[in-house]
Amino acid sequence: MFRPAFSSTGEEVANTFAQEIQGKNVLITGTSVGGIGFETARVIAKHANLIIITGYDSDRLKVSEDAIKKETPSANIRRLVLDLSSLVEVRKAAAEVNTYPEPLHVLINNAAAPIGPFKLTVDNLESQTATDYIGPFLFTKLLAPKLLAASTGSYVPRVVFLSSYGHALIPELDLNKIVGKPDEAKYHPFYAYAHMKAASVLIAIELSKRSGGRINAYSLCPGQVYTNMHQREGSIELFQQIGLLDTDGRPSTEKFDAWKTIPQGAATTVVAAFDPRLNDHPGAYLSNGAEANKERAAHSSDPANAEKLWNQTEEIIGEKFTF
Repeated sequence: MFRPAFSSTGEEVANTFAQEIQGKNVLITGTSVGGIGFETARVIAKHANLIIITGYDSDRLKVSEDAIKKETPSANIRRLVLDLSSLVEVRKAAAEVNTYPEPLHVLINNAAAPIGPFKLTVDNLESQTATDYIGPFLFTKLLAPKLLAASTGSYVPRVVFLSSYGHALIPELDLNKIVGKPDEAKYHPFYAYAHMKAASVLIAIELSKRSGGRINAYSLCPGQVYTNMHQREGSIELFQQIGLLDTDGRPSTEKFDAWKTIPQGAATTVVAAFDPRLNDHPGAYLSNGAEANKERAAHSSDPANAEKLWNQTEEIIGEKFTF
């Protein structure tokens, strides 16, 4: 039996739940080498029937596929170009997935936009809002039929949303920061980040509720992990300003000493996707490989906030999320 710990790795978890992973088809967003999504795909690919990896850059997707297959030649990998910052592109990618003959057992919403200066997308949404929340909401909505097709008398499909302990750093939730009109004058990159991570927690709760037990959704904190996200131009200086990175752009232990490796960072994602002990805990928030609802901020545990957010997000995408 898997006993979660801070130091647990994604590979250890995947090996523990190999039987649950076998035969499953899994889609993971944001799978570039050097990130948590890639590590998640790498360890699951050793056991799963099919892993669909996604990203907005086809060349980087090929690098990820090659890296996984070099280690596990038998891995069944399918590449999907997905730009979560564009609603048109999200619909295009979802339409492609819906042509696949296989059902979808697990959807892992891992991708995130760079934490950086204010930027509008083609849909006039703030970049983090689009990539971290609106795009994944729409993508999940469009793939719901594929997920439901994986249901059996003994299996409930899962949707996983990567959040962060950062969701609790805001004292209260301002839904207008998530679904309101973008305002550059009031934009702060880390404030926006916290709201997007809060949205991930809330939407996991509401998705589990609205599906009526037909889809189990979970949110999680992977831990403080140094990934390719911290190495992007325009983001390094911001992380240095808050003391997360040192003057060399490396992880700082002066203010943040609880750093995890990327393999450790992937552990809780794999737990959320496959641990059968979560079957009776839909909507749960996880940290360090275990249910951690007590660490969930009050504003991100409020069912009224979850319902309002869901309804207002449907207005943005222009369609209802039905089951």
